[in-house]
Amino acid sequence: MAKNRHESLGLTNDQVIDMYKTMLLARKIDERMWLLNRAGKIPFVISCQGQEAAQVGASFALNREMDYVAPYYRDMGVVLAFGMTAKELMLSAFAKAEDPNSGGRQMPGHFGQKKNRILSGSSPVTTQLPHAVGIALAAKMEEKDIISLVTLGEGSSNQGDFHEGLNFAGVHKLPVITMVENNKYAISVPMERQIASENVSDRAQGYGMPGLTVDGNDPLAVYEAVHEARERATKGEGPTLIEAVSYRLTAHSSDDDDSQYRESEEVEEAKKKDSLITFAAYLKEEGILTEELEKEINEELVEIVNEATDYAEDAAYAEAESALKYVYEE
Repeated sequence: MAKNRHESLGLTNDQVIDMYKTMLLARKIDERMWLLNRAGKIPFVISCQGQEAAQVGASFALNREMDYVAPYYRDMGVVLAFGMTAKELMLSAFAKAEDPNSGGRQMPGHFGQKKNRILSGSSPVTTQLPHAVGIALAAKMEEKDIISLVTLGEGSSNQGDFHEGLNFAGVHKLPVITMVENNKYAISVPMERQIASENVSDRAQGYGMPGLTVDGNDPLAVYEAVHEARERATKGEGPTLIEAVSYRLTAHSSDDDDSQYRESEEVEEAKKKDSLITFAAYLKEEGILTEELEKEINEELVEIVNEATDYAEDAAYAEAESALKYVYEE
């Protein structure tokens, strides 16, 4: 009997269902955060909607017990896949003391969790790329069989850190994978006004590494690309640049009015390719996602999100005095 797509990639039925659940959980947390923001309960949302397939597909291709990840601010799918919980993400959104990322000091989306090897990010975009390259350099120096993955938006690929990080990684053949999540807009600036080349991946040649562009709405395509890049990296063959093309289904953030720079028809057209619809359709076609299982998954995830929301809303804020921690010597 011929193998289907995910089996040919070495993935089991349980693994692809887990991928789908992680994507769907990211979407449901994100949607809840928008409601909380509009209700005046949390101050800010920066959304992952439309990019879950790339985030989860890439994460599942890594060794999530050993590899390191340097995510960017939209990467809820990545951090969930690496072990951060819905409750922890909600604690961050409400800026509560138990927030594992920063104890409520940072805006949402500034991920960081030592136990799950999630490197702390900061507001200036692309600063995480040299950090991921540094992790890869340490792995090579210590001869460890691990890699680092760094993600960023296509707008970020125009920053100096992108050039410096990739150039260093290319020269030293470091085990780092750079995945550009091309969602077509750098806040309000469309792709054609950001980048002169046809694809971001075209830049890889200048850094002496392979570059490829994949369908960011297809988690299996992203999984395959990242899996192969990891194999190369662990064999000492150096870094890879991957461009996962999708679309940002929401405004840039809860403070942005995207009607000022794109037509609603464009967004509606992109929603037809939403990975949560297309991947669910694939799983149903393969007989893996039944109606009963889909209902069960939805009920389970709604319960998780409700519990996370209630817990985080009731949790304590940090003591005012804690603002001095990590700034001045105690």
